[in-house]
Amino acid sequence: MYAIVEIAGQQFKVAKDQRVFVNRLASEEGQEVSFDNVLLIGDGDNVTLGAPAIDGAQVSAKVLKHLKGDKVIVFKKKRRKGYRVKNGHRQSLTEIVIEGITASGAKKAAPKKETKKADAPKAKKATGKADDLKKIEGAGPKAAEAMVNAGLDTFAKVADAKPEELSKILSEASSRLAHIVTETWPKQAKLAAEGKWDELKELQDRLDGGIEK
Repeated sequence: MYAIVEIAGQQFKVAKDQRVFVNRLASEEGQEVSFDNVLLIGDGDNVTLGAPAIDGAQVSAKVLKHLKGDKVIVFKKKRRKGYRVKNGHRQSLTEIVIEGITASGAKKAAPKKETKKADAPKAKKATGKADDLKKIEGAGPKAAEAMVNAGLDTFAKVADAKPEELSKILSEASSRLAHIVTETWPKQAKLAAEGKWDELKELQDRLDGGIEK
């Protein structure tokens, strides 16, 4: 049996006992994890397609270790501007081993109460007073939107949040954001809230894959 599953924003064809390198997960080494965005399951001649995901299907795995990929050189140049920037990047990865593929009967998350949106004013989108959260290293437009929708629309609010809380917000917003490492986001947001932009830049220059060197 094999499956095509989306993990941390990427699609993989997996089978039992297979080892896979995925974008960094927030889970600790040795922890059991599961992924329910299963797009296809093949078992011999039987193939089941999702629309887009298969209802009740699940891929279970175990986190083996966190590591970094090979260095990639990024070179930027602007003609006739004298602008040249050379940076190195090593993607943060997680090695997992597939422990099982369940075609149906996977435990579903409890549905959210419909009253939450009405009762929680924090869930409203930001007004004109919202901070530009994209200034946080690693927070792109989608991640910033997810935080704003969760009520964290200023640097001060992000600074008071825990990395685990931020990772949960991103994962619930989209599986494509689940791999983002938020370990330094509160620290970055605190510097931005205090207007310490030079210190923020120094911190961001030390980051590698969202982790402080």
